[in-house]
Amino acid sequence: MKEYKTVKQIAGPLVFVEKTEPVGYNELVNIVLADGTIKRGQVLDTSDDLVVVQCFETTAGIGRDAGIRFLGETIKMPVAKEMLGRILSGGGKPIDGGPEIVPEDRLDIQGAAINPYARASPADFIQTGISTIDGTNTLVRGQKLPIFSGAGLPHNDIALQIARQAKVPGSTEEFAVVFAAMGITKEEANYFMADFERTGALERAVVFLNLADDPAVERIITPRLALTTAEYLGYELGYHVLVILTDMTNYCEALRQIGAAREEVPGRRGYPGYMYTDLACIYERAGIVKGKKGSVTQIPILTMPGDDITHPIPDLTGYITEGQIVVSRELHRKGIYPPINVLPSLSRLMNLGIGEGHTRDDHKKVSDQLYAGYAEGKDLRGLVAIVGKDALSERDRGFLEFADLFEDQFVRQGIDEDRSIERTLDVGWELLATLPVEQLVRIDRDLIKKYHPLYRKGAKAEV
Repeated sequence: MKEYKTVKQIAGPLVFVEKTEPVGYNELVNIVLADGTIKRGQVLDTSDDLVVVQCFETTAGIGRDAGIRFLGETIKMPVAKEMLGRILSGGGKPIDGGPEIVPEDRLDIQGAAINPYARASPADFIQTGISTIDGTNTLVRGQKLPIFSGAGLPHNDIALQIARQAKVPGSTEEFAVVFAAMGITKEEANYFMADFERTGALERAVVFLNLADDPAVERIITPRLALTTAEYLGYELGYHVLVILTDMTNYCEALRQIGAAREEVPGRRGYPGYMYTDLACIYERAGIVKGKKGSVTQIPILTMPGDDITHPIPDLTGYITEGQIVVSRELHRKGIYPPINVLPSLSRLMNLGIGEGHTRDDHKKVSDQLYAGYAEGKDLRGLVAIVGKDALSERDRGFLEFADLFEDQFVRQGIDEDRSIERTLDVGWELLATLPVEQLVRIDRDLIKKYHPLYRKGAKAEV
């Protein structure tokens, strides 16, 4: 194997090498230091005169006398069923004290794009046990549904709760979770590991942890390793896999850092112009393939800098994915957990996975009526601040109280509370029963007679 000693420049995580043989994009590289130490990297850019190598570790100690060896292959993830129950580093190495994973296969981490014709339409409801998701922004198997949060909000707790509780009700098919954390602190990593082990969720999970002091380059490959593992479990072993990626903002910051080291022309707010394409390459790896037993569902989590939903990261993510779950700082200040605001949240595939045969025949109508009632109640809060509560009509006071009850009973739940979809819908009906029946204009009369608490108790109500 040829070794080149033509290092021209080192900038951040990048090593620039001159006068090499033709090499492939993403090809693996060994960097041999003067003392014989070997560091690993990959080809980031290649031209006739110069090859740019990004180092997976720190470039400290690499000098002009370092030897560069091109290995002729791209990064491959060793995958096996025994990965379930394991905790791995952001580079795919075991960090739980267990043995090395004996691979059943080695797969390219870039994956293969799913042919649009081969995609099956998502249709199966995934129960997370969280009412604001299950009831009003339903997650469907094969969907990509991001969570938009802000700094200091409990998005990690929500992610862990979903990882613990996610299931397809009534299904005996095997369900697995792939959890990838990027750019997190050691404290957060210990919290994640302790929670997985405490609750027993680790038995059906594969966890990837990329720490804040790990190289930015590793942060770029962590979600790809996680998704390659998910695709193997889903499409080869027949598991239905839920992939949770947190925090995509740290991933994009690593993209920006490497783009600056390459002296690329920056796009919006300094992020690379190709960030949309890069994010799409990750998000579009969710889905169901015709003829394959399993599926891959994604919940990417990102913190919006300055709580700005128009920031490039949430903005581009919203274009690619099928909706968003928005975590509210206002609800968090009120002490409500999980502080999910249903009004700006959206699940574009919700209607495919709810209703008779999936959840319950009243699901869509109850969701619409809860949304409408809460929206009207929140609008009235602004009016009360101006004219006072005494100036409101009796009807308006009812909706104002409904908004408070909705937050306290429907949104608020315990961090370990796993609500079934039936319980979520029943809580919705209990809230709607506080409004006059004639105000329930979004629900069919036959559904009111079937599910309204007044009818269930045998009382008479005007419909």
